Amino acid sequence: MSRRAPRQDPDDTGLEVKGRKHDAAGLTAVTKALLISNEQMGIRRTALTLVRLNQKDGFDCPGCAWPDPHHRSTAEFCENGAKAVAEEATLRRVTPAFFAEHPITELAGKSDYWLGQQGRLVEPMHRPRGGTHYVPISWDDAFTIIAERLRALPSPDAASFYTSGRASNEAAFLYQLMVRRFGTNNLPDCSNMCHESSGAALAHSIGIGKGSVHLEDLYAADLIMVVGQNPGTNHPRMLTALEKAKRNGAHIVTINPLDEAGLRRFHNPQSPLSLVKGTELTDEFLQIRLSGDQALFAALAQLTIEAGAVDEDFVAKHTSEYAEYVEHLGALDWDQVIAATGLTRTEIESLAERYRRSDRVIVCWAMGLTQHRDAVATIQEITNLMLLRGNIGKKGAGLCPVRGHSNVQGDRTMGIWEKAPDSFLDALGTEFDFEPRREHGLDAVDTIRAMRAGQVRAFGGLGGNFVSATPDTAATAEAMAGLDLTVQVSTKLNKSHALCGQEALILPCLGRTERDRQAGGDQVVSVEDSMGMVHLSRGRLEPAGEQVRSEIAIITGIAEALLPGQADWAGLRADYDRIRDHISRVVPGFEDFNARVHQRDGFALPHPPRDRREFPTATGKARFTVNALDPLQVPPGHLLLQTIRSHDQFNTTIYGLDDRYRGIKAGRRVVFVRPDDLAELGFADGDHVDLVSVWSDGERRAEDFRVVSYETARGCAAAYFPETNVLVPLDAVAKVSNTPASKSVLVRLERSAV
Repeated sequence: MSRRAPRQDPDDTGLEVKGRKHDAAGLTAVTKALLISNEQMGIRRTALTLVRLNQKDGFDCPGCAWPDPHHRSTAEFCENGAKAVAEEATLRRVTPAFFAEHPITELAGKSDYWLGQQGRLVEPMHRPRGGTHYVPISWDDAFTIIAERLRALPSPDAASFYTSGRASNEAAFLYQLMVRRFGTNNLPDCSNMCHESSGAALAHSIGIGKGSVHLEDLYAADLIMVVGQNPGTNHPRMLTALEKAKRNGAHIVTINPLDEAGLRRFHNPQSPLSLVKGTELTDEFLQIRLSGDQALFAALAQLTIEAGAVDEDFVAKHTSEYAEYVEHLGALDWDQVIAATGLTRTEIESLAERYRRSDRVIVCWAMGLTQHRDAVATIQEITNLMLLRGNIGKKGAGLCPVRGHSNVQGDRTMGIWEKAPDSFLDALGTEFDFEPRREHGLDAVDTIRAMRAGQVRAFGGLGGNFVSATPDTAATAEAMAGLDLTVQVSTKLNKSHALCGQEALILPCLGRTERDRQAGGDQVVSVEDSMGMVHLSRGRLEPAGEQVRSEIAIITGIAEALLPGQADWAGLRADYDRIRDHISRVVPGFEDFNARVHQRDGFALPHPPRDRREFPTATGKARFTVNALDPLQVPPGHLLLQTIRSHDQFNTTIYGLDDRYRGIKAGRRVVFVRPDDLAELGFADGDHVDLVSVWSDGERRAEDFRVVSYETARGCAAAYFPETNVLVPLDAVAKVSNTPASKSVLVRLERSAV
């Protein structure tokens, strides 16, 4: 075991490119998970911690939002879940001596990997205005500074309060209460940058912005389409569910620009037979071009209608605007479809036939669909197709957006939303005896715009790494540096602590793995997974330091200084059951919250389309949606770039410098390009290039990337974020949802001068 973090920031001089993998998990994943866990935590701590991960009396994995099965194994975690826990439960510590040694300007030049590897934050730290270093500060003084600076703003709207999906339901509810009592709805969150497009599309089409399946539905499906998603890296426990679905007879189709190892052969470490032989998950692979999914699903729908395969009874009883939709599809241009998708008509017709012959169909997707200009329209086209054959509201069928962060869906349910509906605000105001503001606040992208314009002067972050997670990195960093105050509630160091405001605070908080002791005794929190199941999370490790506080203790401490007497902040901090009692009277579906959440498996939130085929839309029925098809045009000499994760990564947290499945070792500045595209552009495998994005306000550049010849879709490329977030223009966003279009960035390659 080593408690030492790297002293130097690794570069890419040791980068190696090997053959890509065609299978996932297995003994290699087990070995890697245990090696990293032992390095960060030690053997005994590893054993005591991992056996509690995702267990009914344990803690929820901070690594993703995939739901837990009813019958859980002893090792109910994946390789990347183990990495996430190891990073949080590490024995490495960032002390005041570290901050004394490293000025903020030096930290700003370090990578997110280096910063994260230093270990857990254990004391509140303060950067005074004009200060070059962070220095220790007491909790009381930190809360006083925050309250004084916020009250001095010209308006509550001059502050913006960000939330990461790691926050518990209870913390998120209190956070939005404090912010709204302060007087603003500026509540951006990580959903704005990831799955906002799913919420916007589904809320319009079916009346609720969440998926319509439970985990058990996958086991009963005839056909599962996995679209714009890489579960082998981003939520590996999904592979176990797909394996079970496959054993039960499901046909699995993967639709993605990259042929990912995790959807080919899966070696399940918990099954001796699967561990040795593996399971072929994908039956058909359609290598679609970036941003071509809308055209594909429109074509599938047209073929379904032409074949007379529509469920006429379902459409008549449960949908609206069908005639307009059929008329619109009649003008579909197949030449445009083929050009947009990069697929053959035969491939599309084959999938359409498979869809027509399947009684129970599920479509799963992730950020490969949500981060495009026409993301909302694309997800509505998927919904249109599913409505045609009544694939919502029956066992084994439905819509399955797979969220990445562990409680991002729960945070939205708890009111972390800049556009909360009046019904929620009415209930909140009644419960706490105040009148919430009704004007919509700022989302993540609009917060950056307001910072640049000088309209937002203070920023609070409940978890997350806002600077690295957001688009247009240079513009975001400049905007943050111009703020009067930044406050980060965090477990570990990241770029947002170094690229901070003129005055800055770092407030160290507990992680999911740690015991939460308050005046009322040991406390538990709750989370909501991707499929609307709510369950408890109970940490057991001792806190990383004596001064580390829970998120709820930090929020209520700020609130006591900022809003004294406006709620029983001390009582809520002492006993989290009191928070849940408030939630039960404010948030629909949480009635009798305390009793229901203490059930062994928690409880499912209501979902009218899934549960009763009731659709709370503007028409009272599921809505067919007409969307114009306007494929992105790529000029000669350019490529469409998608930002992606490596296998040693979760969001902006970098666990290591390898991407085992794609054959990358000891480096991250690589760009994957198809061999024939490289030849056409005049480049070769191994060349070093700058990536230059093209936008109406000018060019953006990411320097010195090693070209890797890789079988991605024609005309497309891929590279890791956050290194390439600098290429995503702030104004390149999805229509309606305002989500950054990080999966379709127009770029050209230039030979590197570095």
